[in-house]
Amino acid sequence: MENIRMVDLQGQYQQIEKPLSEKMKAVIESTAFINGPAVQEFQKNLEAYLGVKHVIPCANGTDALQIALMGLGLKPGDEVITADFTFAATVEVIALLGLTPVLVDVDPQTFNLDLEAVAARIGARTKAIIPVHLFGQTVDMEPLMALAKTHQLYVVEDNAQAIGATYTFSSGEKQKAGTIGDIGTTSFFPSKNLGAYGDGGALFTNDDALAHALRGIVNHGMYQRYHHDVVGVNSRLDALQAAVLDTKLPLLDFYNERRKMAAALYTERLQANEAITTPHRSGDCDSHVFHQYTLKIKGVDRDKLVQQLGAFGIPTGVYYPIPLHSQKAYTDPDYNESDFKVTNQIVNEVLSLPMHTELTVEQIDYICEKLLHSVASN
Repeated sequence: MENIRMVDLQGQYQQIEKPLSEKMKAVIESTAFINGPAVQEFQKNLEAYLGVKHVIPCANGTDALQIALMGLGLKPGDEVITADFTFAATVEVIALLGLTPVLVDVDPQTFNLDLEAVAARIGARTKAIIPVHLFGQTVDMEPLMALAKTHQLYVVEDNAQAIGATYTFSSGEKQKAGTIGDIGTTSFFPSKNLGAYGDGGALFTNDDALAHALRGIVNHGMYQRYHHDVVGVNSRLDALQAAVLDTKLPLLDFYNERRKMAAALYTERLQANEAITTPHRSGDCDSHVFHQYTLKIKGVDRDKLVQQLGAFGIPTGVYYPIPLHSQKAYTDPDYNESDFKVTNQIVNEVLSLPMHTELTVEQIDYICEKLLHSVASN
């Protein structure tokens, strides 16, 4: 069996080498490396793809989250509700700004925010909710937006793992993930469904006033050179990364379809095993773009299973092994372990298999064969 990678950026590059080289060469020859035409072109094309009025590129996905909260004008002590089961960047930016993170449990099937838990934690100091579209699946945004509207809360979508996913409302209306809340954010980390060859990120909004605020913040608070109207940061997407992303953007739907096909094959081959719970998909087939294909493993020693699969040349990942409320940086004496029953359980069960656009049927068959064998012998 040929080398199996968790993410195959080399294979993907081989398919786009010529157009990518041309775009990057054009940037280098122009010497417009910061906020140049390549960045503006990518911004315009991403706005058209997402169907959103404003895309504000920035340096990375963590900055995007921080800039979003800065743009909302939140004050120290304001509370922001988000998921306990996700990557630390989501809560990191809340703490960095002196805001108060309020972590809540997640749904045991989707791993996304438990909306009942969110409703229970809304209080007088709550100002915003950050839903995380985890592993590529959209949060149930319609009831979340209704809840936010009732309590006059901002919604900032963490769309780092679900770019290209589509949410369908009960009316049949469809919107791209990241364009439903007040602000959406994303990461272009190389392994993402739309990945750069370095760091990158962006914010999305349909609100003209918010877009104006965000554009100033990403560029040292400047709207006019050397006139600093607001406190800002230095967070700009460089033109070479924009060239990479603009080359890949027309292929994003194809990339996502490839991921969904791989996920369907995995599920077909694994779903009958009682020790394995394959990913749940809520909504239609466009609601999950499988940034990760994450199983729940029960009654099996996961560490031993990881070692067994590694011996067969199969990489795996555990996303995420420790709940945020248990991380040293974010512990809070007010947290009650009984409020995190799902997260505390799934951190011991989740296991992600290789997932990328270059996976072949033969590789998936091999992975499933060895996984089922290892589970049976564990």
